[in-house]
Amino acid sequence: MGILTLANTPAKAHCEIPCGIFGDSMRIAMIYEDIETIEKSMNMINTLSDQENPDYNQLVRWVMNKEEHAKKIQEVVSQYFLHQRIKPVMPDDDEAYRKYMKQLELLHHIAVFAMKSKQSTDLAIIDTLREKVHAFEHAYFGDEH
Repeated sequence: MGILTLANTPAKAHCEIPCGIFGDSMRIAMIYEDIETIEKSMNMINTLSDQENPDYNQLVRWVMNKEEHAKKIQEVVSQYFLHQRIKPVMPDDDEAYRKYMKQLELLHHIAVFAMKSKQSTDLAIIDTLREKVHAFEHAYFGDEH
């Protein structure tokens, strides 16, 4: 009988990970750190590539590092913010819906520019990525943050 009762009890969990472990501000700080790491990787790849006798081992290591940190950004955007933190809002609440749509748009941009950073060593991608994260930070926390 107890099993039947438990089966009919609605689940209260709403996160992939128990609430309270991770902080939103910390996730944003980690994204900025990943962006800095990608930027350094791009600079090192460009520097090593320009050498007369490039150290291909080091080049590969910097490329792999760049890929890893871009992937980390994509995972935070997807697994943390989109799956757990950004809650769907109905269009009938104009202000909340605009905020929701802006957050989705910016997270999409961040994920796409993280992907583009895997494909290139163009530092303009880093500038755009930083701008999108900054804009998301304000859209998510508000201007008082």
